[in-house]
Amino acid sequence: MALKEDMHAELVSILTYWENNAVDAVNGGFTGTIDFNEHKDYTAEKGSVLNARILWAFSAAYPVTKNDKHLELAGRAYEYIAHNFYDKQHGGIFWSVNADGSAKDTKNQIYAIAFTIYGLSEYYSVTKNAAVLALAISLYKKIEQHSFDPIHKGYFEAFTRDWHPIDDLRLSDKDANEAKTMNTHLHIVEGYANLFRVWPDAKLKTVISELLHTINNHFMDAQTGHLRLFFNEEWVEKPDMVSYGHDIEAAWLLQWCAEVIQDTELIDIYKKHAVIMADATFEGVDNKDGGLWYEYDPHEGRLIAEKHWWPQSEFMIGMVNAWQLTGDTKYLDAVERNWQFVQEYILDKQHGEWIWGIDDAYQKIPKDKAGFWKCPYHNSRACLELIARL
Repeated sequence: MALKEDMHAELVSILTYWENNAVDAVNGGFTGTIDFNEHKDYTAEKGSVLNARILWAFSAAYPVTKNDKHLELAGRAYEYIAHNFYDKQHGGIFWSVNADGSAKDTKNQIYAIAFTIYGLSEYYSVTKNAAVLALAISLYKKIEQHSFDPIHKGYFEAFTRDWHPIDDLRLSDKDANEAKTMNTHLHIVEGYANLFRVWPDAKLKTVISELLHTINNHFMDAQTGHLRLFFNEEWVEKPDMVSYGHDIEAAWLLQWCAEVIQDTELIDIYKKHAVIMADATFEGVDNKDGGLWYEYDPHEGRLIAEKHWWPQSEFMIGMVNAWQLTGDTKYLDAVERNWQFVQEYILDKQHGEWIWGIDDAYQKIPKDKAGFWKCPYHNSRACLELIARL
């Protein structure tokens, strides 16, 4: 299939960009920011999420590419995380460090810790380095100790460096400042499931199962096929946007988590959700070009008329998954069309990698090529998943 061959080529292209551009030869680790014009800012702060996702991407790609340089770069990411982002005093992960590697924003954002577990687990799967697994397990235990809500279930968003409550819980300025969010729960269970693959601990399995039930009970809206995004600690919803990218990402990723722990009840639940959510995601497809819009505000009836790089990546996986579940070629057709859109508008044919996105006038959005949120994770994962599934 041409699409599978395209994904092989694109995976190599994405990783080559990061290999050639993101290594910070000045300060160590990886450059904090590469802007829209390919300018590398060696003074920029470095984000834990970026580094955890670099670790995951190169670790996950290595068994497919068999490129020793990819394993070497995964090792570079691990060493930097272990020495600069890991808080040896309090056992957390710094949200960011300065360009020189010293601690900057020392809050414990559970989302970032979950991604670190995800990356470490992947790196352990290719190295079998006991220290890597030990660090992943210690971070899992910290989340369970401090973030889990034993009264109402679910997980709190963020804490100070020494694990006390914090006023600003948000991942980014656009988010609601609420105690429990879909985004963090999705990525905790993703990290935990990846850890379970390499450390099949009975208690961890129970934790994942309970978390998947919690997500099903609160975040999944089977009526609309969309996710509920923000809640207070007692699960009172604060209605917000429809996030098409998160919908289709959750559609396949939660099913994968249920499959990892081989829980037949949860697999059935999430297979049903996967198809319902894939169908609902078609609401966000631009029939003109096959691209996926970013978000929709149902309260104002307003489309956030941008097409970002990462929802396209998740769209391809989620739709291939729906095709695998149903055999209906409409999902595969949507993937083919979306990939054409990506090739035409999102791939940076001059420099490599994918741009942030385009607006409704097909103008490029002038945001980072690499940075806090622009990482080689969504698009490399789309390549890897499609290679494996097609």
